[in-house]
Amino acid sequence: MNKYDVVIAGGGTAGCACAYTAAKHGLKVLLIEKNSFLGGSITSSLVIPAMKTSDNAINTDFFDILYNKLHKIGGAITYIDGNKGWFNPELTKIALDTILTEAGVEILFESNIQNVEENLLSYIVTIEDNKNLRLLKDLLLSIETKYLVDATGDAKICQKLNCEFLEKKSQPINLRFIMSGVNVNKFSEWILELDKDRDVTSSCIVDSKIYLSTAYTWDRNKNWALRPLFMQGIDDGIITEEDSNYFQIFSVAGTADSIAFNCPRLIKNTDNPYIDGRASILRLSKFCNIYLPGFENAYISSIANTLGVRVSNRVKGKYIYTSDDLRTGKKFETPVVISNYPIDVHSDQKDASTLEQVYKEYQLPLESLIVKDRLFVIGRCISADFEAQAALRIIPSCFSMGEGLAKYLAKL
Repeated sequence: MNKYDVVIAGGGTAGCACAYTAAKHGLKVLLIEKNSFLGGSITSSLVIPAMKTSDNAINTDFFDILYNKLHKIGGAITYIDGNKGWFNPELTKIALDTILTEAGVEILFESNIQNVEENLLSYIVTIEDNKNLRLLKDLLLSIETKYLVDATGDAKICQKLNCEFLEKKSQPINLRFIMSGVNVNKFSEWILELDKDRDVTSSCIVDSKIYLSTAYTWDRNKNWALRPLFMQGIDDGIITEEDSNYFQIFSVAGTADSIAFNCPRLIKNTDNPYIDGRASILRLSKFCNIYLPGFENAYISSIANTLGVRVSNRVKGKYIYTSDDLRTGKKFETPVVISNYPIDVHSDQKDASTLEQVYKEYQLPLESLIVKDRLFVIGRCISADFEAQAALRIIPSCFSMGEGLAKYLAKL
C-alpha cells in the first residue's frame, strides 16, 4: 500500500497551494484532481482575474511563484490598480503543471476518491482512476495518508465522512465565457469616453497591449453608463431582462483581442444550468456584436467547463468564523489569511445584492480549516458563516488558506 503524509482532494486554487507548499516542506504529497488539468476556478470556471486583496496579506508565496511563472511565459500582468491576479487560464494549466511537479507533488488526474476509512492514526483512501493506466496498479486499490485535506469546493470528502455542516444558503451561480477577435483599442476608446466612472471602467497599457475592465448590473442604485444599451438590447429582443442582471468584463492576460466575461449570472432555478447558461452566452455575444464598438467581428472562443459557484456546503470545523469576527477585525493566534475584501453577496433579485466594504483588515484562523484530527478543509467550504464566507471565497484567500495549512502540517 502506498503511503503519503498528505493527500489532497481537489486541484483547484487552495489545493494547488497546499500541495506545493507541503511538498516544498518535505512532505510526501498526493494531489487528486477530477479534471485533466489543475487550477479549478481559474482554469475550469474561467474566474479571471483574481480579485485584489490586502497589501498586508500573508501566505502569499505560492501566489507570487505562480504569478512569476505565468509572467515569464506571457500569461500574467499587473493591472493599473496593482492587482497581480490577471491570469491567462490556459497558460495557468501549464504553469501549475510545472510548478507542482518540480516541487515533487504526485498528481493523479481524472480521478475521484470513492471511499474513505478513518483509522486511529491514518486514513485509507480508495481511488477510482479511469485514465492513468501507468499508475493504476499502484493506486487503484487503496492508499494510506496521515493527513487528509478536502479541497473539493463542495466538501465531498467531508460528506463521505459524515461531518457536520453549517446551514445551507446560496448565491446565484454563473457560467463564464471568453470572446476573441475584439478590436480592443476601438472598444477601449469608446467605453472610456462613455463612462467616466473609473471605479467601474478603466483601461491601461501593459507590455504594449491594452487591458481594460467595465461592468453593468440591473440594480438601480447606480447610474450605469451601459444601462441605455442594455435597455435597447432588451427592447430589440436581442437579450432578455434576465441576461442583463449582471455584466462584467476583463481583458485576458497575454492576448491582444480576447475579453473574459464574468456572466451570465444564472438567477432561475433550473435542472439544466449549463444549457440555460450557454443559451444566455449566445444572446450576450450577439448583444456585444451589435451594440459595443470593437465587438463587431468578435466571437465566442471559450465557454467554462464548470459553473462558477460562489457558495455550496460549508463544514462545521473547530472554529466557526463569523461576520462579526470579520467586521471587528478580530485577531487570532494562528491566522492563515489576512484580507480586506468586501462581503460580496449576489442575489437573484433586483436591487438586493450587497457589496459591503470592510474598513478593518480581518484574519481567518487556522481553526476554521480543522474539521477534526488529521482532517482539514480549504477553499470555499471552510467553517465560516454565510456572510464571512462571501468575503473569503476569492482566489487569493484560497491560495493563502492552502499555503497556511501546509505550513501548519509541516510542523506537526
